[in-house]
Amino acid sequence: MKGPREYELAQFRFSFKRKSPRIRKYPPPVSRGDDLSAFRYNRDGWRVKPPMKVLITGASGLFGYGLTQVFVEKHTVFPVTHAVADTTNAAAIRDLFSKLEPEIVIHAAAIPDLDICEADPALAVSVNVGGTRNVVESARKIGAAVAFISSDSVFDGKKTAPYVETDAMNPPTVYGRTKVQGEEIVGTLPAHWIFRVPVLFGPGKVKFVEKGLTKLLKGEEYIVAADQVASAAYTLDAARVMMELIEERRFGVFHVANAGQCSRYELARRAAEFAGLNSAQVVGKPLSEMGDRAKRLNYSVLEMRALKQVGIAAPRPWEESLEEYIRTWREKK
Repeated sequence: MKGPREYELAQFRFSFKRKSPRIRKYPPPVSRGDDLSAFRYNRDGWRVKPPMKVLITGASGLFGYGLTQVFVEKHTVFPVTHAVADTTNAAAIRDLFSKLEPEIVIHAAAIPDLDICEADPALAVSVNVGGTRNVVESARKIGAAVAFISSDSVFDGKKTAPYVETDAMNPPTVYGRTKVQGEEIVGTLPAHWIFRVPVLFGPGKVKFVEKGLTKLLKGEEYIVAADQVASAAYTLDAARVMMELIEERRFGVFHVANAGQCSRYELARRAAEFAGLNSAQVVGKPLSEMGDRAKRLNYSVLEMRALKQVGIAAPRPWEESLEEYIRTWREKK
């Protein structure tokens, strides 16, 4: 087991182009006689003093990386990877939380691959449900609030209008059902957030968009579903909205995505166009011909009603974010 100093240094594994993280001393506890002028207050009167101590599980994943990039700009961040602590190991998680004493835990660790979950339900339950339970119970012990990264996969895909936060959940996949169970576990905490996100793009890991660009660069076709319609989210945009909600202690269930909707085919084609690649090599096929093990939802567009209700603006249109991301992607090539 690593010592406290090693955990402190773990937050500097990532290098950031825009701004390098710096070591920040942990904020001292508030006691009588403290100068409270340094504190700020949100709209509900909750006292907030940055930097907070934020622990992020799944930090080597696509969204975990994006969350780390954003939160480290203002807060003390502990990016926890599987190598640091396996969320399925209750003792390791309990020990880690006790040593670091984070105020906020963002639980992004999961098996997000629908087909892997469908092929091995026991593994999916162990990581996505058991791991979440370990995180929640360890957070409960130290009094930390938990933000859970959920998914549009909790829905059934049968609607023809955007899903709102209060719609019934009826997932047809193992992955979706594990996310529903995770939401239920996190919901037992008095201070929690549940963030449902759609297909993601952003720096840190090769996923849907980058996979397509890599194929096109090689002169290969990229075959995607033409009739799978959903929202899309730039990880950095989504993370900034989540940070605002967390800083203001706006607890609850929130859908977080960039504005608008698109099919996987539209998303892949626009990425190719922004990258200056041959978009004609993006081939759209019906979901029924894609040969996926796990069922994909034909429609899972997310309406961000809860964000509107708390007065927080939804992220910009997905095309704007995608263009910005592809520009940075091209600069690194």
